[in-house]
Amino acid sequence: MELASGYFEQGQTTVALDEIKQALVADPNNADAYSLRGLVYMRLEDAGMAEDSFRRAIAINPRDPNARHNYGWLLCQQNHYGDVAVQFTEALGVPGYTDRAKTLMTQGVCELKAGQRPQAERSLQQAYEIDAGNPVVGFNLASVLAQREEWSRAQFYIRRVNNSASASAETLWLGIKIERKLNNREAAAQLGGQLQRRFPQSREATAYERGNFND
Repeated sequence: MELASGYFEQGQTTVALDEIKQALVADPNNADAYSLRGLVYMRLEDAGMAEDSFRRAIAINPRDPNARHNYGWLLCQQNHYGDVAVQFTEALGVPGYTDRAKTLMTQGVCELKAGQRPQAERSLQQAYEIDAGNPVVGFNLASVLAQREEWSRAQFYIRRVNNSASASAETLWLGIKIERKLNNREAAAQLGGQLQRRFPQSREATAYERGNFND
């Protein structure tokens, strides 16, 4: 399993699968092996085998929050939103689960994808309370609030992201649109300058130069 994990992290999926197979021969009830196999097949974009792997892992150990989380993310990618909620709820219900912020963030992203904006805001807010420094949480929370036209609240979260080393073309572009909605032209221009300087080839920089703020 250690070899399989190492090969997976290095992107050597075929070798990782071989090691996982050997681990399962040695112990057919190794839930961690099935869980890792699910991640490998997700990377290989084989949803059927990934789902089979996560289901086997959960059947062996129903209280494995990581298997639940990863299965939930797989279901989210397939737009099976009802089943997604079940997996994330089960993961979050495991006592001592240390990656609660990650699961709450992923749940929020899936709820946003499903058009469930109030639920998405709640999940992302909970994730932010646990891990305020996570730029993905901050960006998605700002996105939800912007969609709900709560511009001042959205500004608070996106400014924290854009004032950090984690700013990207996507976060700067959202920041620009939010500042424009609040009539902060100078702040929007400063962000625009950053976008053009740091990410000149990005789609967002092209949209900014053309004035396509609804892009």
